Amino acid sequence: MPLVEDALLDILACPVCHAPLRADEQENELVCTGDTCALAYPVRDGIPVLLVDEARRTG
Repeated sequence: MPLVEDALLDILACPVCHAPLRADEQENELVCTGDTCALAYPVRDGIPVLLVDEARRTG
């Protein structure tokens, strides 16, 4: 079962920089694909939590 349905992932964007998000199944989170943002948002019980306060910096 995918982390987030593809149709939902197609319309979601990073709330900070508005770049598309990609699913990271291993970490159970959605990662911003923007060059400057680099935030990862958790997915809890199949629901993406797109709150900056809940995000973590990647890399």
